[in-house]
Amino acid sequence: MSAFSIGRCIRQFALFLISSLFFLFGIYVMIRTYHLENPLEFVMAFFSSSLIILISLVGMISPSVQVYLAWRKR
Repeated sequence: MSAFSIGRCIRQFALFLISSLFFLFGIYVMIRTYHLENPLEFVMAFFSSSLIILISLVGMISPSVQVYLAWRKR
C-alpha cells in the first residue's frame, strides 16, 4: 500500500475544505467585531475570531504538508 493513497488524499482534502470554511467564518466574525459598541464584547469577539483563524490555518497547513510529503516520497 502506497503512502499516497486516494482515501488519504480525500481525507486531507476534506480537512482542508472544512478548515477553509472555518477560516472564512473567522474572517466574518473579525469583520463583525469592529461594528460592536461595547469594548468588552469587542475584546472577547476579537480574541475568539483570532483563535478561530489560527486553528483553521493549522488545519489548512497540516494537510497541505502531509500531501506534499507523501507526494515527494513517491
